[in-house]
Amino acid sequence: MASSPLRGDKRGAYMNYNSIIDKYYPEDNELKHILVVHSRMVADKALAIVDKHPELNADRAFVEEAAMLHDIGIFRCNADGIQCFGTEPYICHGTIGAEILREEGFPQHARVCERHTGAGLTKQQIESQSLPLVPRDLLPETVEEQIICYADKFFSKTNLTKEKSLERAIRSLEKFGAEGVERFMAWSERFE
Repeated sequence: MASSPLRGDKRGAYMNYNSIIDKYYPEDNELKHILVVHSRMVADKALAIVDKHPELNADRAFVEEAAMLHDIGIFRCNADGIQCFGTEPYICHGTIGAEILREEGFPQHARVCERHTGAGLTKQQIESQSLPLVPRDLLPETVEEQIICYADKFFSKTNLTKEKSLERAIRSLEKFGAEGVERFMAWSERFE
């Protein structure tokens, strides 16, 4: 389950998300607990969507792996409410995670990291909101990226085991603009 042949990345490489988590979160502390529990909740919801919709032909193993690693970059961010004591703004955790996974040899998994913030971010949103990100489109494109991004919106890192209602998930996206809410609603119609 945690190890499967990698599709779309380095030939001969295998993904073991637990070993990657352990490498970057070596201490058994509250931050690692938050990361693992949140990621498992997201992965379980994403896998339920995959199982409910075989017509989507989503790669189930990839969905689990990428969902478990989508927030791998949070430790470098400053978000003390979730035990993150790094120096980077929290909005950068996706691009930080993408850098980590590219260095590990997993560029497809890295794409999930950098494209899961909000319901994805456009270059225009990044520029107009003066977000500390390189201005470029960071939108989920593959069905796997969309499923994980969608599932992530139902779980926070401050209330780990309680799934948000659809309405609360929508409210959490409003700060990013109407475009993201519309994208999320389209996913809701497709995945639920």
